Amino acid sequence: MGGRIFHLNDKGEATPMEEKPYEAEAVLQELLAEYPDFLAGDQINSEAPRRWLLVTREMSVPDEDDGSARWSLDHLFLDQDAVPTLVEVKRSSDTRIRREVVGQMLDYSANAVAYWPVEEIKAKFEARSEANGEDPEEMLTTLIGEEQTIDDFWQTVKTNLRSGKIRMVFLADNIPKELRRVVEFLNEQMDPAEVLAVEVKQFVGEGMTTLVPRVLGQTETARRRKSGTTAGKQWDEASFMTAVEQRK
Repeated sequence: MGGRIFHLNDKGEATPMEEKPYEAEAVLQELLAEYPDFLAGDQINSEAPRRWLLVTREMSVPDEDDGSARWSLDHLFLDQDAVPTLVEVKRSSDTRIRREVVGQMLDYSANAVAYWPVEEIKAKFEARSEANGEDPEEMLTTLIGEEQTIDDFWQTVKTNLRSGKIRMVFLADNIPKELRRVVEFLNEQMDPAEVLAVEVKQFVGEGMTTLVPRVLGQTETARRRKSGTTAGKQWDEASFMTAVEQRK
């Protein structure tokens, strides 16, 4: 912590803004739910910026068919290509962000692709939308446009899940170097899944607050793999955890 940026007003006056931690993890979680663009979709894909649809917060994750919830994912989003995006939020002061959160995300993701029925994801999205007084069909149409039907979109969500085409995102006010190294390594190796970290720093000064998101984990090697110029490694849980341990 301790960084600084400056706000320049229309009179040319510069106001220093100091980097400050969030008061609580819940604050960052609520901000993300309200403003999904903090996931910086333009940084993830500059040619086709990712747009986001929040399915729900605290998405339950079972560990068997028709099982009850064993875990709870902080946020589940979908992008315009129907890629499930699993987000775990931590403050940098939480020591779990350096190690435990990686295994936590692995548990969520491995069981999500195996046991999430697309019907439940759809129902969660519709329930959240209606609770907020929003029309779920209208929101989906805004996301995907007129190029495909809503039914086709949900079918693609199902296909992406079953093929492991998901996006795992670690979001925090500050991404420690230990987590960044692991994210970069995994994102280089995993295919078709994508692993990213998003840092959302908070700067405060004279009654103003500025939030600055930055995407981490997209190395050049990862970009080549995702574009299909090199083959990605096929992972199972044992090999994934072995790789993580080697990066600590």
